[in-house]
Amino acid sequence: MLPFGTWARHRPYNEFLKAWFLMAIFGISFAQKVSVVKCPGLYCGRKDTGGGTYSQCGACPRGYQPDTNTLCKQCEDSPMFYDWLYLGFMALLSLIFHWFFIDYTNKRKRALIVLHVSALVECVLAGILTVLLVDPVGSLNIRSCVVRELSDWYTMLYNPSPNYTTTLHCTQEIVYPLYTISMIYYAFCLVLLMLLRPFVSYKFVQSRGTKSIYAALYFLPILIVLQAVFGGLLYYAFPYIVIVISVITNAVFLSSISEQRVKPLLKEAFLNVRNLTILLGHWFLHAFGIIAMTQLDDAKYYGTLIALVPFPVMFYILTVKFTDPDRNVADMS
Repeated sequence: MLPFGTWARHRPYNEFLKAWFLMAIFGISFAQKVSVVKCPGLYCGRKDTGGGTYSQCGACPRGYQPDTNTLCKQCEDSPMFYDWLYLGFMALLSLIFHWFFIDYTNKRKRALIVLHVSALVECVLAGILTVLLVDPVGSLNIRSCVVRELSDWYTMLYNPSPNYTTTLHCTQEIVYPLYTISMIYYAFCLVLLMLLRPFVSYKFVQSRGTKSIYAALYFLPILIVLQAVFGGLLYYAFPYIVIVISVITNAVFLSSISEQRVKPLLKEAFLNVRNLTILLGHWFLHAFGIIAMTQLDDAKYYGTLIALVPFPVMFYILTVKFTDPDRNVADMS
């Protein structure tokens, strides 16, 4: 036994040995003691400040999510198949609006193919630049966080107020990078529009693309606001939106053909190059919506639904004589 004075002089050393023994045997650490106290709210977390210590509760850094112990952990997942389809939908929105306004603002449809190709190139380049800009920078891969529920898109609505005294501001991009990546893409679309389209319009189509450029200056900012406000709702509803709108616009397109009879409709829809292109575009959107809705979980079962894509067109053509108000009963027989 050591004398009392010697024991007292070695007391700090003994306390260290005691703490080390407890950590080795029971797995107890001061860092773990801090993590036991969970942060309030759904999306508040603590950041690791090093040395086994953690910050006060607050928003996690971009690209991080709070885990079950409300500690901020970096997301290392890749976007799921459904996430890629959602990003594809947001990219298609701008391209479809470009093509629609190019066609809508020009009565003469000839030679507009150059403007359509320009819009396609702008959107493709914007998509590539956006993916390269997102972490990991310079790679075509994307590091993302898992989306679990609708509230993940609207963290600003879930800032907790402990004891109803102060508000903890934990607003962050839990669905990183799905919320901001579409806004970055639309910003690139806007920049590339201003760099490429005026030159193409002036050089190749005698400035006939001017009105479509003005239209894009309106609808691209609107799409950014749409994503900011309704991004979460669009994420869950876009498959149904695509299917419904593709069927409705398909019917509108077919009804615009002057001759509303079976043979003329078949001839105009499938032998006219422009009409056939529009028709194939509708079929592509319809198939896209079916794939997004089913995610092809059972490829053998859900894959057969793709064969039904032409059904709305054929149904319209075969039943047009029963729906045309200008034809009487005698003509139908």
